[in-house]
Order: sequence, then structure tokens, then C-alpha cells
Amino acid sequence: MAQGTQVKKRGEGTEGPQFKANMSARYGLDRVFSVVVTLAALVGIVVLAVLLVDVTRDGSSMLSANFLTSFPSQIFPENGGIYPALVGSLWLLGLTFLISVPLGLGAAVYLEEYAEDTRINRLIEINISNLAGVPSIIYGLLGLGIFVQLLAPITGGGSVLSGALTLSLLILPVIIVATREALRAIPRAIREGGYALGATKWEVIRSHLLPMALPGALTGMILALSRAIGEAAPLLVVGVALYQTYATSGPLDGYMALPTQIYDWISRPQQIFQDSAAAGIVVVMVVLLVANSVAILLRNRFQRSS
Repeated sequence: MAQGTQVKKRGEGTEGPQFKANMSARYGLDRVFSVVVTLAALVGIVVLAVLLVDVTRDGSSMLSANFLTSFPSQIFPENGGIYPALVGSLWLLGLTFLISVPLGLGAAVYLEEYAEDTRINRLIEINISNLAGVPSIIYGLLGLGIFVQLLAPITGGGSVLSGALTLSLLILPVIIVATREALRAIPRAIREGGYALGATKWEVIRSHLLPMALPGALTGMILALSRAIGEAAPLLVVGVALYQTYATSGPLDGYMALPTQIYDWISRPQQIFQDSAAAGIVVVMVVLLVANSVAILLRNRFQRSS
């Protein structure tokens, strides 16, 4: 009887005034936090919108089909364009994707599914995580020493291939970490079910784990490629051209890039170059938007199929 009375008193305590006051305070803090993070997000969106409107307004006088299909000119800048830089950036984006995605997926699968828990493997994992925060100029110096100078007979020296290899090193840690997290989120029962049916480890990875992990891995790839297409510092170090009289047509050709072309224009005091730089920024954003849209469509397709 005393025990029942004690339980009843406890039940009454959870609905008492003090309990309701505590819950009300918690809900109030939740609402305050929601308002704060919403305002923070709105500030970022508003600032981005203002920048986009300002850049589009400044570059609208230069944006045209002629701007996209003409070569840059320092003598007649009003007739110049961004064609070789646009083609060079597309080459960089394509080659970087072809190099970094297979290497990143392969490294992530090995570290997550095959590598044993040894001191060397733990050291590799720590270094990969740390490399994601290394400044991009360091990768440019590394690319200069290895791809431009040491491997010049293979890469062609200061070619678009050297630039793509350097950017691949830059974004590989992001792809590896994102893919590993996606693989780690897959339930252990998926693997055990495949093994129980007689499948080998590679068959389980190929038919079950990779399709299920691709949506999360593609998110990391989108972020990584978005960073790569906007990088100027490592490309300046590995020998990107600030002017050339031809458009890149192969992986061993010289190249121009949109970020470095914008950097060259914006460093000049004349207003016409400032307007050209603003128009170039709009082109970069459109290229980035199109590339990200394709990646997001692929991610959504894999999400539905898995």
C-alpha cells in the first residue's frame, strides 16, 4: 500500500507546477534557438542575394554570346571574352572528376571495408582528415614539384592535366571522408545478409554497399568539385596561362581557367575590366550551378533506386 502511494506521488510530481515550469522553459529555449539559427541562415541568404544582384548588375553590360565565344583582349577589352578560360575550366572539371572520383571511392572502400585496425592505417586515416584543412596553395606547390617538374615527360609540364591532378589532390580528402561516412552509416545486417547468401566481400560491396553509399558520397563530391572549380591559387602556381591565343583541345595542352582570368581582370583599374570580371563571376556561377544540378540529379536517382 505504501509502495502504491509512493508511485502515485511520483506520478503527480511529473505533472506538478515545477515540472510544467521546467518544460515551459525548455520549450522557450528551443524556440529562441530556432529563431536564432533561422535569422543566421537568412543573413547568409540575404548577403548572397545582394552579392549576386550586384555582380549581375555590374556584368550585365558585358554578358552576351560574343563574350562567351571571344578571346580576351587587353587592347580592345570591350570586344574581349572568356572563351579559352571557359573551355579550360570545363577541361579541368572533367579531368578532375575522372581522376578524383575513382581514387576517392577506392580509397574509402579500402579503408572502411578492407584495412585492418593497425597503427599505420590509423595514421593514414588521421592524415587524410587533416589534409582536408590544408591551404590550397600547399597543394599548388606540391603539384609544381611533382606533376609540372618531376613528371613533365608524362603530364606535359604546365598542362591542363597537371592542373587537374593538383586539384584532384586538393579534393580527394573530402571525397574519401564523405564516402567513408556513407559506408559507415550502412547497417551491419546488410553485409552479414550478403555473406550468409554466399556472396564474397567484393560482391557485397559492389551490389549492395556502393549503391547505398553513393547518395552520401555524391554529396561530398558536389562540395569538393565546387571548391575545385573556384580555386585560383594552386593553378597560378602550377602554370595556368593568363592569356593564350588558342582554346584547350587536349589534356597535354596549355590552359586558362575562369578563376585566374577573373583574378587578372579584377587586378586592373579600368572599369571595363571590372565589368568583365563581374561577367566572368556570373559565368562561373552558372557553370557551378549546372555541374551541381547534374550531380544532385544523379544523387536523387541513386537514392530512389536504393
